[in-house]
Amino acid sequence: MSKNWLITGASSGLGRGLSERLLARGDAVVATLRKPGALDDLKTRYGERLRIVSCDVTDFDAVRAAVAEAFAARDRIDVVVSNAGYGLFGAAEELSDAQIERQIATNLTGAIHLIRSAIARLREQGGGRIVQVSSEGGQIAYPGFSAYHATKWGIEGFVEAVAQEVASFGIDFVIVEPGPTRTNFGLGLDRAAPLEVYDDTPVRQLRRTIDAGYFEFADAGKTVDAMLAAIDDPSVPFRVVLGRSAYDAVRAALTQRLAVLEPQQAVALSVMERA
Repeated sequence: MSKNWLITGASSGLGRGLSERLLARGDAVVATLRKPGALDDLKTRYGERLRIVSCDVTDFDAVRAAVAEAFAARDRIDVVVSNAGYGLFGAAEELSDAQIERQIATNLTGAIHLIRSAIARLREQGGGRIVQVSSEGGQIAYPGFSAYHATKWGIEGFVEAVAQEVASFGIDFVIVEPGPTRTNFGLGLDRAAPLEVYDDTPVRQLRRTIDAGYFEFADAGKTVDAMLAAIDDPSVPFRVVLGRSAYDAVRAALTQRLAVLEPQQAVALSVMERA
C-alpha cells in the first residue's frame, strides 16, 4: 500500500534522495524546500504525487503553514521526516551571534515547531510516524562543531521526551544518525572566520581534515536505502546509526560514559535521604 510523506529540506542530499526513492516506488510526497525549482525535474516526472511547498524552517509561521498545507493536500500523512539542517564549523569563540542563532533556528527550533505542528494532526488521524534526521553528532562531539552538536543533542533530547508523551496516540518516532556521508553537507557548511590563537588546537587540525576531505564517507544511495528500510519497519529501533565511522564513534562514546558512570554508584547513592 502506498504512503503519504512530508519531508523537509528535500532540495538535495538525503532529503532529495529519499523523495526520489519514494516517488519511484509509487508513494506521494509533500516536499518543503527553500530553493525554488530544485525539484522541478521530479515534479515533471511524477506530477500530482509530488507537492512542493516553499518553506524556510527558521520561519516558524511558515513551518506551521507548510504542515497545514501538507495534511490538507492528502487524506492522511503517514510519515513526517524532519530533515532540514546544515553544519556550522568554528571554535565557539570564533562563531558570530548570527551564525549561532541561525544554526539553532534551523536545526533545533525549526525541527521542534515542525514536530509540534505535526503531532496534533497525526493524533487527529489516529497516529503516524515522525522521523528526525539527526547525525552521529547527536551522541558524540567534535571540536569546532559545538553549536551544531548543541542542536543535534538538543533535538534528540526533545524527541526522546515527546515520544513518551504521544505513544498512546499511536505516534512513534525514529531518530536517524548518519555519519559522514557523500552528500553536499560539506558544500553547505557554514564556517566561522578563524582566529590565529586556535592554530595549534584540534579545531585547526579538524579544519585541515575537512578541507582535504580525509573522511571515510558512507554512500549516499545506500544510506537512503537503509533509512527507508528502517522507516518502513514497524519494529525499528528508536535510534538508527548509519555508517561504519558513526557506529564505531557512538559505540566508543557510550562505552566510555559507562566506564565513567559505573564507579560513581556509591557516591551517587550516598546523597539519598534514606540510604
